[in-house]
Amino acid sequence: MDNHDPAERVARVPTIHIISDSVGVTAQAVARAAAAQFGVKDPSIEVLSKVKSFEEVRDFLEEHTRHHQEVFGDPSMLVFFTLVNGDIRDQVAAYVTGHPTIVAVDLMTSAIDAISQMSGLKPTSTPGSLRAVDLSYMKRIEALEFTINHDDGRNPEGLPEADIVLVGVSRSSKTPVSVYLAQQGFKVANVPLDPSTEPPRQLYEVDHTRLFGLVTSPEVLASIRQRRLGKATAIAPRYADLEFVYEDLDAARALMRKLGCIVVNTENRAVEETAQEILRYYERSHPTSLDIIG
Repeated sequence: MDNHDPAERVARVPTIHIISDSVGVTAQAVARAAAAQFGVKDPSIEVLSKVKSFEEVRDFLEEHTRHHQEVFGDPSMLVFFTLVNGDIRDQVAAYVTGHPTIVAVDLMTSAIDAISQMSGLKPTSTPGSLRAVDLSYMKRIEALEFTINHDDGRNPEGLPEADIVLVGVSRSSKTPVSVYLAQQGFKVANVPLDPSTEPPRQLYEVDHTRLFGLVTSPEVLASIRQRRLGKATAIAPRYADLEFVYEDLDAARALMRKLGCIVVNTENRAVEETAQEILRYYERSHPTSLDIIG
């Protein structure tokens, strides 16, 4: 259940409830990537997986609606669902349509219908069928799991195992770029750089052709940090101060030079553009690795 203080809930990305007739990893990846756009690296996620009947889903939704009403005085909830079983999917869609306090996103229907319309083929409606036959899909899932477990400097002992390691100061797009690359099948770790903190020793063990430093201009970074802080600038005034941002970036660049990083500028670039530049550099040293994209 969502245990956040009710007073904080309005200002936070709400708990995302995942419903899937497979394991729900795809929906979780989408949820995390979406939440990252709001500066939330680790959103609260609750998963109902391996769904076999509509009744399971109905009970899940009713239980959480009651909980939200009791705790927050508001039954509203956010749901992402990936259901390939057409009967269950239709029943869930009808249910959430009849409950306006549930904001639901169907992540599968549009994609399935589009392919069916263009190809004339009928979907198998078999949960997990892609996972059962597609090796590249399995590699993507493994990459996503690795990336989630090595986000924001977590589990530094695993850094040498990463295909790609991203480093950069706070708010330099490390997490969204990591998730995008993971969805292409690459195991990505990212490490925040902070002048007041020593980077993990394992960072020095990473092959420099796998190390990428993300940078941007001080003015852009200060603006992003100011938006992130909002009305809380008094709590951490130096975080978005332009002079401090200059110092932060200078220290990061110095460490990147020491590590032998390939430096990539993210200014005015979409996540996809940054990721593609990283892959162009990566391919030069690891040309066969791009085969995992499939």
